[in-house]
Amino acid sequence: MHIRKGDEVVVLSGVYRGKRGRVLRVLPDRQRAIVEGVNMVKRHSRGNPRLGIQPGIVEQEAPIHVSNLLPVDPETHKPTRVGYKFLTGAGGRKRKIRIARRSGVELDR
Repeated sequence: MHIRKGDEVVVLSGVYRGKRGRVLRVLPDRQRAIVEGVNMVKRHSRGNPRLGIQPGIVEQEAPIHVSNLLPVDPETHKPTRVGYKFLTGAGGRKRKIRIARRSGVELDR
């Protein structure tokens, strides 16, 4: 997948179009990601006195499909497509990294 946990992304379509947020969690089997402050839904919480959980309505993020997300280029701060490059490390091992197509900067930390 072109999105990873911790990436800053821009939403391309839907109610939250244009909104930016950080990826909190990635669900690769469902091809979805949970983005901070995007796709907010209300859940009814039962509460548990032993665990100190209060009952009520809780607002939280719901998963959004990764096709509606693009990572932000760290250099230009605009949405960018993702490319891949292989780097040769110590011992001749190859490592696949993600790069921003817009500027060519590495997206992996």
